[in-house]
Amino acid sequence: MARNVTLFTGQWVDLPLEELAAKAAAWGYDGLELSCRGDHFDVDKAVSDPAYCDALKQKLARHGLGVWAISNHLTGQLICDPNDARSDSFAPTELAGDPEGQRLWAIEHQKNTARAAQKMGISVTPGFTGSPIWQWIYSFPPVSKEMIRDGYRRFAELFHPILDVYASCGVKFALEVHPTEIAFDIVTAKRALEAVDYRPEFGFNFDPSHLFWQRVDPVKFIETFPDRIFHVHIKDAALQLDGISGILGSHLDFDEPGRGWNFRSPGHGQVNFEEIIRALNRVGYDGPLSVEWEDCGMDREFGAEDACRFTRSIDFKPSRIQFDAAFSTKAGE
Repeated sequence: MARNVTLFTGQWVDLPLEELAAKAAAWGYDGLELSCRGDHFDVDKAVSDPAYCDALKQKLARHGLGVWAISNHLTGQLICDPNDARSDSFAPTELAGDPEGQRLWAIEHQKNTARAAQKMGISVTPGFTGSPIWQWIYSFPPVSKEMIRDGYRRFAELFHPILDVYASCGVKFALEVHPTEIAFDIVTAKRALEAVDYRPEFGFNFDPSHLFWQRVDPVKFIETFPDRIFHVHIKDAALQLDGISGILGSHLDFDEPGRGWNFRSPGHGQVNFEEIIRALNRVGYDGPLSVEWEDCGMDREFGAEDACRFTRSIDFKPSRIQFDAAFSTKAGE
């Protein structure tokens, strides 16, 4: 289908954008999915400075790169999370230790992300929502159904005003379905859609790696939400269950011996990308395939280049004919 292959810059914000753009172009990428961190994309400048977006696009164009999505994951996390010292770095330093101040800042920043995307001519922003109820994932001490219902109501209360801005800007919010978010599997993704009344601005950033290690079928996710796949991440994972470790990670760092699962560079794990491409073809997804590169066991520059080649190798067009159609016609006709 010749979809654009992009590199998500979230794991590369230690590099200046100019340097990363040159590398990504050399590795063969068509563009970048810009993270709203470092100097990669400044939401406030995009909204306030009329020249900012054009200058940024020209900078990428000099390297032959385009941009089809901007992502503001860390801001989104603050919107519904309880917020504590772990996420202080996600907000301005003066808000450290102020959970509600961080939340209010994040809500406005997420609204501005939609406005910034509109100015960039971009129609989708992948990101996170956080969750007021993730800490109750295991129901002990007992968690009531009302507590969970209240969590989804709280998510909707916080996100409806944000989605109003997305609607006015003609931009879609793509939640990356992910543990610690309001939606982390198919069941909770359905519930999140219900909570916001199936608003057309709200859908998903499909990332199979987060589903795979939970033993959720990524293809079933695509088939369940065929009109809500707004953006796609290409990221791999591997289960390494040995009868000792489990899927909850055992408080071990990524790639530490004994950990039950790890992220892998695309093509080096166990995600069945061919079936995913076939499913994306069936639902008509023609947006970017964006590599989110995470693999603690591989040099990242080697991995990023290898991931670009791999992603192109798995992206094929759907058939426009039935392969056996010729058998039903007479010779010479």
